[in-house]
Amino acid sequence: MFYLTILMIERVGFVIILAFLLVNVPAFRRLMSSDRLINRVQLTIIFAIFAILANSTGIEIDPANQLHDKVFLTTISENYSIVNARILAVSVAGIIGGPWVGGAVGLIAGLHRVMLGNMAAQSWFYVPSSVLIGLLSGYLYNDRRNPFAVMSPWHGFLVGLLMESIQMVFIFLFSPTGWTLVQYIALPMILVNSVGTSVFLSIIGMFRRQEEETRAMQTHSVLELTKETLPYLRNGLNMQSARQVARAIKRHTNFDAVSLTDRQTILAHVGAGSDHHIPGKMMLTHLSETVIESGRVHIAHNRDEIGCSHRDCPLEAAIVVPLRIRERVVGTLKMYYTAAWRLTPVEVQLAEGLGEIFANQIALGQAEMQAKLVRDAEIKSLQAQVNPHFFFNAINTISAMMRRDSEKARQLLLQLSTYFRANLIGARSTQITLAQERDHVHAYLTLEQTRFPDRFKVNFNNTVGDDVLLPPFTIQVLVENALKHAFGHRMHGNVVNINLAAVGDRLQIKVADNGEGIAPNILGRLGHEPVRSSHGTGTALQNLNQRLVGLYDKRSQLNFATSQAGTTVTISIPLVTKGES
Repeated sequence: MFYLTILMIERVGFVIILAFLLVNVPAFRRLMSSDRLINRVQLTIIFAIFAILANSTGIEIDPANQLHDKVFLTTISENYSIVNARILAVSVAGIIGGPWVGGAVGLIAGLHRVMLGNMAAQSWFYVPSSVLIGLLSGYLYNDRRNPFAVMSPWHGFLVGLLMESIQMVFIFLFSPTGWTLVQYIALPMILVNSVGTSVFLSIIGMFRRQEEETRAMQTHSVLELTKETLPYLRNGLNMQSARQVARAIKRHTNFDAVSLTDRQTILAHVGAGSDHHIPGKMMLTHLSETVIESGRVHIAHNRDEIGCSHRDCPLEAAIVVPLRIRERVVGTLKMYYTAAWRLTPVEVQLAEGLGEIFANQIALGQAEMQAKLVRDAEIKSLQAQVNPHFFFNAINTISAMMRRDSEKARQLLLQLSTYFRANLIGARSTQITLAQERDHVHAYLTLEQTRFPDRFKVNFNNTVGDDVLLPPFTIQVLVENALKHAFGHRMHGNVVNINLAAVGDRLQIKVADNGEGIAPNILGRLGHEPVRSSHGTGTALQNLNQRLVGLYDKRSQLNFATSQAGTTVTISIPLVTKGES
């Protein structure tokens, strides 16, 4: 048994070495992070090859439990069995790819084992046992909420233990030498393959953690880029702003070249290929035209997919992101590598995030320029809601989160993008749906509650449909005002209740807090004039009140009820749904 254990360690070690080499390939890591059918099929093929190799490098055992160690098996002698790492490959396939990948790999591995035994009737039980093990291992850890999550090595050891034990039960029940064979091979196979499963997952986990660290650093770079590029893109997308943005991206990332275009022209190109990707010239790549027409992100993994007409172009991989404003693509953001293997899912996520942020910055700039041109007081007031202090506080919060939880930081970055998008919608619209307003409030609260955990509790109670219309920022301004002013320095037990209900033909909105109340000398001025404080200029409530009265009637103005037990702000506006507007 000791000699068998040594041989098993040798076989499993061979599989582990192959796994280490495979995980080093970025293309394989991309397969593990995608739920696309074609990628699932490719993952199945890869792990099926692992399982076939495990079968073919197995150790033959004759009916007398004598070992016959061969380099490579093409067939198994009659009534012989083999000890191998097949179940390790099937189990890991299920853990990494899910139950259907595991089941498919199990089917292939089982059929190959039957073929090695010359299709003998007594070996067919390996097919259902391998399929069952593949399905079970997938269902035991089928978490696709986080594509960077990997089962821990300890849990992998336990899963390997269980799967090998299931295989031993099948051998005991259906093999001609069942109990005799199980007594001899069970302990080495269960122990070595379980440890092998654990080591296999440790290798994958190591590379995943490296990618998470890379994501964290890149998210921090995104934040720095956001600060640096905002002044340029607020002036619009032109050659001067594009050149500054491209230089900043190149400086903060590891891309070999960065380019920005409008719909026809190269606005800026920094890095490799700058000798023929010249600003002011027409776009050279068909890939950019495809992205502009489709409005979707495209990824090129070779020169042909990029489609540059220059014969000596060094660019081999690209991510092209559309810059979309008001459902129209105004240009593209392109990041290139001169070596295709360097392109990983981390860089794709980074590029998509940058494209989203830059498009929002350009749109903010356009909205601001439009406000200056038409001198529209309401749009200017709405634009003023984009509080620069809130913006930089949010960025600093996300930067701090990088050190503790990169995935949480990524989610906060998405919420910041949602917050800005809602501000843009508000700047262009006099009314939005309740669903849009709630998303805006949720994004704001997520960022604030990350800065001040457990300080506030906000309850949203709604008895009307999500398609009812209200002015943008209505609830957000009231919630923000409560969080800033209602509770003083109190750190816990602060509650804000948001209630929406239909009262006759009007929509009633109540935002109530359990704060310290409003001073009498301030109460009469709220909503009618600026009330300065240490937290701001005091124009938000005045702006909101003027918009409510201007859009509807005097009945729609802000109403305050306050005491030492808290303050309730009530708004009553006509009840209108999106289809009726």
